[in-house]
Amino acid sequence: MSEGSTTWKFPSTFWVANMMELFERAAYYGCFIFLTVYLTQRVHFTDIETGWITGVFSFLLYFMPTITGTVADRIGFKVSVIIAFTLLAIGYGMLGAFPSKPVALLSLLVILLGGAFVKPVISGTVAKCSDDVNRARAFSIFYWVVNIGAFGGKSVVDPIRQAFENPEVPGSGLQYINFYSASMAMVALAFAIFFYRSPKAVDEPQEPRSIGEILGGLVTVLKNWRFLSLIIITGLFWSIQGQLYATMPKYLFRMVGEFTKPGWIANVNPLVVVICVIPITQLVRKLKPVSSIAISFLIIPLAALSVAIAPKLGSDPISIGFVELHPIVLLMIIGIAFQGLAECFLSPRFLEFASKQAPPGEIGLYMGYSHLNAGFGWLFGFVMSGILLDRWCPNPASLPAGLSAAETQAYYAHAHYIWYFFTGVGVVGFFLLMGFKTLTEHLDRKQAENGDVLISE
Repeated sequence: MSEGSTTWKFPSTFWVANMMELFERAAYYGCFIFLTVYLTQRVHFTDIETGWITGVFSFLLYFMPTITGTVADRIGFKVSVIIAFTLLAIGYGMLGAFPSKPVALLSLLVILLGGAFVKPVISGTVAKCSDDVNRARAFSIFYWVVNIGAFGGKSVVDPIRQAFENPEVPGSGLQYINFYSASMAMVALAFAIFFYRSPKAVDEPQEPRSIGEILGGLVTVLKNWRFLSLIIITGLFWSIQGQLYATMPKYLFRMVGEFTKPGWIANVNPLVVVICVIPITQLVRKLKPVSSIAISFLIIPLAALSVAIAPKLGSDPISIGFVELHPIVLLMIIGIAFQGLAECFLSPRFLEFASKQAPPGEIGLYMGYSHLNAGFGWLFGFVMSGILLDRWCPNPASLPAGLSAAETQAYYAHAHYIWYFFTGVGVVGFFLLMGFKTLTEHLDRKQAENGDVLISE
């Protein structure tokens, strides 16, 4: 790669890293789309317990890379990816082979450690294999690979689940999804062992930060009320987006039937993002980042509201020309499409907006923790999902024995209230964002009058 020139050619390590990312994402999303169902149906955690377990798991998966990234810098990227994919293969395999509560928790811990190494190493490889001129192109390829892996992983798991399901053992087919994920991790491990080489940075390398410096930086960031407020507000967006995994599979199984294919339906999200993110980013390029984020908050409540109003359409299949769909399935697809559309307005502009909240000289520090909004959002979203499912759409296995069909149906009469709750979360998020914008602009005007440096937009 000639310095200063634009190109789509990158070192071989770049492409190997992207192949590993493809298989890792296929493994992760293949498992994660059914993780809450598996933990409840096969491992026998309650909905509330499952919500807390998956919520904490998701939060740590976003937080841990800030620490494991420093470890990877010190032990080397090649050693790190071998450790990562070994842990992932073992973790997924254990999760499927031993569906008991203690082993499930241990398996998730192993998967968490493996995933925490993968995130900073693969993205770090992409960065090190590109220069300032071509880094945007490099990450655009990486972004596409992530979505292709997610799409592929979620596409194959429904057929796997249905092919291996034993009617006498509820959730038995879900075990084989974990075996599929383990096999994908093993393929990535083979790439790591035989083809991956630790990259040398194209740009000037930086001295790795110590663990103490990382934790000290976190304290510094969280003392900035603007940045903390922004994390919490946009975290509400991600709490709704997280229902794609937290609530949707269980809701479809309990309200429509286990013949539904949550993996296929979930793929509406990456499909919409891949198709729409570039033209939408171009469309809103002249808007201030907060205005684009506000649009996302106007759209995201429609994602939940679409599913909430499904009972008004009855229960008879609805023809959409080439196929007939249950009203809940149809409106779930529409809701997920809204979700993907909203993500296109938020994701490309959030980092830009967050960077402008950082004081001069601390942008790099703040960007390192900007992903905590998704971690917070998924923690809140998964915990609330467990509570709301337990209240309005309970696990059929937890219902009293001997109920008539009418009595059973009564337990699910208000299941759609779950989606009204998350509609409200989106609306609250919009008003909080507008309040944040108004307050920070007022304070910045005051600072300008005093000759201080602006740190908002």
